[in-house]
Amino acid sequence: MERRLAAIAFVDIAGYSILMARDETRTHQRWMAILSNVLHPQAALHRGRIVKSTGDGVLAEFPSAFDAVQWGADVQRVVQVQNAGGELPSIALRIAVHVGDIITTDFDVFGDGVNLAARLQEHAPTGGIVVSEAVHNLVRGSVGTAMQDLGPLNLKNFEYPVRAFALDIADHQIEVPHIQPAGRLPSIAVLPLENSGGNPEDDYFCDGCVEDITLSLAGLRELMVISRGSTLAYRGRRSDPREVGRMFGVRYVLSGSLRRSERQVRVSVELCDSQSGTTLWGEKSEVAPSELFDVQDRIVRKIVGGIAPNVRAAELRNAMRKKPENFSAYDCTLRALHIMHSLDKSTFMQARDFLEKAMAEDPEFAMPIAWAARWYGLWLGQSWSVDPAADRAKALELAARAIELDGQNALALATYGHLKSWLSHDYDSALVYFDRALAACPSHSLAWLLSSPTLSYIGRGEQAVRHAEHALRLSPLDRSLFYYYALLGLAYYATGNYAEAVKWASMGANESPRHTANLRYLAAGLAALGRIEEAREAGRKYLEMDPAFRLSRFEQTLQPFQIPDLKEKHIEHLSKAGLPH
Repeated sequence: MERRLAAIAFVDIAGYSILMARDETRTHQRWMAILSNVLHPQAALHRGRIVKSTGDGVLAEFPSAFDAVQWGADVQRVVQVQNAGGELPSIALRIAVHVGDIITTDFDVFGDGVNLAARLQEHAPTGGIVVSEAVHNLVRGSVGTAMQDLGPLNLKNFEYPVRAFALDIADHQIEVPHIQPAGRLPSIAVLPLENSGGNPEDDYFCDGCVEDITLSLAGLRELMVISRGSTLAYRGRRSDPREVGRMFGVRYVLSGSLRRSERQVRVSVELCDSQSGTTLWGEKSEVAPSELFDVQDRIVRKIVGGIAPNVRAAELRNAMRKKPENFSAYDCTLRALHIMHSLDKSTFMQARDFLEKAMAEDPEFAMPIAWAARWYGLWLGQSWSVDPAADRAKALELAARAIELDGQNALALATYGHLKSWLSHDYDSALVYFDRALAACPSHSLAWLLSSPTLSYIGRGEQAVRHAEHALRLSPLDRSLFYYYALLGLAYYATGNYAEAVKWASMGANESPRHTANLRYLAAGLAALGRIEEAREAGRKYLEMDPAFRLSRFEQTLQPFQIPDLKEKHIEHLSKAGLPH
């Protein structure tokens, strides 16, 4: 980690949830085009970098306030010109800039300066820029346009008001989308519970105990439920339900807090309407740890009764997750999930240790067994296994056992389908298990995502794109966003749209350069476009992480495509990228 002074910029889409409700696919395409064709190139021109994408927004870092403001102004001008002449939906941006001390890693930036910029963005004019007083003092007189003094603003979670200034780039009034009534499914995001006990060692438990609530709700066709993987982005902060609703495009938000002791768990939750911000109901419970599952079930029933009263009791019973007999097994599983999404090898091994302990504590509990199968799939995909044959067998055996214990476990069903397709090339069986997974849990983002590669393998690329895009809609801020981007890139590769494939694979590499399979997709896509030098660079990075890779062995074992033409092109493209035979 490094601490330094830098300028931070936040970008946000005005009216994002409404645009998505009107035309989800084309809005998403337009935003991705802005991200790859405007934000990234303009950042490079102004000596900056895009640190990360957050669903409907972007965080960027620059060496100076002037660079950040000029970048913001240029971005707004380019986007507004494109809006005037494009066929895709118009998108209006709001940008905030602040300068201050930040803490940086390879993949993220932190600090009060970052938090202040994020809060300032809520006050930016549509199509314009808002800057802090610190930025204004550094750039006034040098950006060519006078700024409007907004005075001191009261920002959420900041003790003192912050003075800000607005720079309006637009030369005309920009229309912001307004809410229109629509006959859509009731939608909800369940946020991680705030750790009111204050012990950081309980963070995993506060994050994880909403897992069963989310999965039970996701099992109902009458609801659209945002994945827990995305709502974790709101960990550790009190959030305005209107902000959460806008971010995820949902009508309802469940939030709350949890305090844990050795003998008791105190849970407090409330359900809010994201349009008005009003609280619909609240509930407080103080129970022994073993009774937490009853509290989770009661919360689910109360949510469903309030927002989807047409759901029948039998359907709700079927959607409820199966409870463990041993609370320690549940606790170990939550610890594993807390660290499993990193592709750091040492941390990843710790996740397996927790899962094995959970399985030993309660051999009949399907949840850790299903996640263990998923763990082995990722372990194999990263080429970390020293005994691939044994680990493939283990992955399949664990997924099958989880299904035997809980035939409605969507993670187990989807993981088994993916393994059958990828490892065994049994595509027909895989499709059956994916259908079962999505029938069991229609809002399970990972089930939608894992079904996409199999559709790519069998030549149904357009459907593969739709499945990956729907997964991304259900989890736009997922902690494993790199994986979503990678599989969307693979889907576009299968359609022959290599430019889109490279765009998504590049975004996946930006999110996580450790994801080996994505580097392979990126190398193949670049080679298909004739960008051989770039393809060879991606191939070189891939071989650094998997030096034993040989195309001849890959073609005989894990080369996934069933369609002969796709298979031949894939091997040819990888060969052009410099991967050895």
